[in-house]
Amino acid sequence: MSDPSSTTSPRSSPISAENADALAFDGAQDVLRAWLAGLRPDPDLTVSEWADRHRKLSSRASAEPGQYRTLRTPYMGEIMDRLSPGDPTQRIVFMKAAQVGATEAGNNWIGFVIHQAPGPMLAVQPTVELAKRNSRQRIDPLIEESPELRERIKPARSRDAGNTMLSKEFAGGILIMTGANSAVGLRSTPARYIFLDEVDAYPASADEEGDPVTLAEARSLTFAHRRKVFLVSTPTIRGLSRIEREFEASDQRRFFVPCPHCGAMQWLKFDRLRWEKGRPETAEYLCEGCEKPIAEHHKTAMLETGEWRATATAADPNTVGYHLSAFYSPIGWFSWERIVRAWEAAQGSDEAIKAFRNTILGETWVESGDAPDWQHLADRREDWPAGTVAAGGLFLTAGADVQKDRIEVDVWAWGRGLESWLVDHVVIEGGPGDPACWQQLTNLLGQTWEHASGQPMTLARLAIDTGYETSAVYAWSRQVGFGPVAPVKGVEGFNRTSPVTGPTYVDATIAGRRLRRGARLWTVATSTFKTETYRFLRQVRPAPEEITAGASFPPGTVHLPAWADTEWLKQLTAEQLVTVRTRRGFARLEWQKLRERNEALDCRVYARAAAWILGADRWPEARWQDLERSFAVEMARSDAEASAKPASRSAPRRRTVHSRYMK
Repeated sequence: MSDPSSTTSPRSSPISAENADALAFDGAQDVLRAWLAGLRPDPDLTVSEWADRHRKLSSRASAEPGQYRTLRTPYMGEIMDRLSPGDPTQRIVFMKAAQVGATEAGNNWIGFVIHQAPGPMLAVQPTVELAKRNSRQRIDPLIEESPELRERIKPARSRDAGNTMLSKEFAGGILIMTGANSAVGLRSTPARYIFLDEVDAYPASADEEGDPVTLAEARSLTFAHRRKVFLVSTPTIRGLSRIEREFEASDQRRFFVPCPHCGAMQWLKFDRLRWEKGRPETAEYLCEGCEKPIAEHHKTAMLETGEWRATATAADPNTVGYHLSAFYSPIGWFSWERIVRAWEAAQGSDEAIKAFRNTILGETWVESGDAPDWQHLADRREDWPAGTVAAGGLFLTAGADVQKDRIEVDVWAWGRGLESWLVDHVVIEGGPGDPACWQQLTNLLGQTWEHASGQPMTLARLAIDTGYETSAVYAWSRQVGFGPVAPVKGVEGFNRTSPVTGPTYVDATIAGRRLRRGARLWTVATSTFKTETYRFLRQVRPAPEEITAGASFPPGTVHLPAWADTEWLKQLTAEQLVTVRTRRGFARLEWQKLRERNEALDCRVYARAAAWILGADRWPEARWQDLERSFAVEMARSDAEASAKPASRSAPRRRTVHSRYMK
C-alpha cells in the first residue's frame, strides 16, 4: 500500500514541510498582531480630531456630504474639544444663530463618545417627537456612515441588538434620546454625558415635575468632575431665555477675527455692516480698527486665523460660554447679502425682526409688554351691528372665565393672518354653583351669530378656564363633550413653538366620584398670547382715506366695536410685562396687574388658545381659500337679495340671548 503522504491530489499543490512551517509562522504572526492591536489603547484624540479622522457626513443629513472637516467651521474646533475627556471643563454653553454647524458638532461628540470614551449619554430634544425625528434623520446616518460606529452598534433588526429609536447600546455605554416634555425620560438613568439641544424651546416644566434642564443635569451629578454637559440653543426672549441666562453666567467668549487690512482683532457685529440702500449685494463689513470695508470673500481666511476670547469672568469656573452669529457662517452657507435681505424684509413686522435677532444675530428679543392706552383703543373703535360678524371673519371661538358669581364669555371672529373682531360679550349670572348658569353656557354652544353675508355661524370651539371650581368645569365639559369645548389651564411663561400643549388626561372628581383620566386638559402659556395681543393692539393702521382706497389692515389687527365700553377696554389692558430679579440675580419677565379686574384679557387669551387648538396657526392656504369661497357665495347671494328688496325695508336688528352689550 502506497504511503498516503506521497500521494498528490490533482486538485491541490503539494505542501512541503518547509512551506507548512512558514504558513504556521505567518499564522502565529497574524494572531500576535491581532492580540497586540487589542492591547493597544485607542488614539488619544480630541472630539475635533476624531471628527476629522472618522466622521462621514451622509447625503441624507447634510448639504455637504463626505468627510467632515473642522476647517470648514473653524470656530467649532475649540467648542468640540472642550467636550473631550481630557479637558477639565464640565459645562459648555453655546448661544448661537442658525446655520453655524452646531448640530453636527453635537453629533460629532456623540460619535466620539461611542468610539473613544464610552459611557452613559443623554441627548435631549424639546419634545419626544423631535427626539424620534432626530434619531432617524441624524443619529442613524451618523452610525451608518462611520465604520467605527457601525461595528460598535448592532443593526436594529438584530435580536437583542439594544438598538431602538430612542436607545443605542454600545460596549461600555448607552445613548438615550428623549424629549424635555418627558419627566420619565429625563430621570431614566444616570448619565456622564448630557447633550441639551435647543433648550429655549423646552417647556417650562416636564410633566409638572420641574425645569427640564435641572432634571437632566441632576442625572450627571454622581460623575462629579468627569461629567460633561453641553447646552446649545438659539435664544428667544430677554429675561426668559435659558441659554442667555447660562451664557451671561459664563465667561462669555466671542470669536475674534483679524481685519485683512490692518490685522485688528474684533468680533463681528451687525451695526458694523454697511450696504447701499436697496442693494444687499453691496454688503461689506467696516473694520473697527482702520474703518476700511471688508469684503465677504475675506471671511474664509479670517475664520481660519480667528480665536475665542473670554469677555467676562464666569460665576462658575467649570463653565465656559460661547456666542456666535450668522456673520460667521462659512462661504456658501449664509452670506452677508442674505443677512441684509432678511433685515430689509423684516422691517414693519415685530415678529420678523424678532426672528432675525434670534436666528441670525443669535441674540434675545426684548419683549415690549407695556399695556396699550385704553383711551387710544376707544378712539379707534369701529361701528358695526352688535352680535354680527364682519366680512373678514371666517370662524368663531370663545373664551370663558369662571368667577364666583358669574361666567364671562367673549366671542371672537378670526380671519386670515389672525385678524380678529370682537363679536359678543356675554355675562351669565349665577356662578358655577348654579345649574341654570351651566345650562345657559350650554345654550351658547348652539347659538348663532350672523355673518355679513347673512350666513349663520356657530362657535367652532370654546375654551374655558379651569382655575376656579375645577371639578365643576370638568363635569360640564364632560357633559357637553370635549369636541366643542376645551378645558384650559393657564401657566405663566412663554412658549413660542407650542403655546398650547396637550391634551393631557387628568383625573376628575365629578358628583363626588373620582374618575381616572376623567377630563382632557390643555395647558396654555398665557404670556405668549398676552404679549401677542398687546403687540397686535399697538399696530399702526392705515389711515381712513387709505382704507377707503382699498388698503388692507396688517395681519393680527384687532377690531373693537363701538359698543365695547370703558370698563371692558380697561380690563383688556389691565396687565403689563415687567422685569423682576430672582434670588440668583437673573432677570425674568412677569405679568403684573395694573387693575384688579382683567376678565376681558383672560377671555381673549382663552379664545386665542381655542383658535390655536383648532389649528388656525397651521392651516394651509387651501383651507383659507375654502373658507373664503364659502362666505363669498353667501355674500353674492345676500347682495342679490338686498338689491331686489324695496329700499324702504330693512332687516331688524337682532339681540343675542344672555348677552350684555356695553353702552
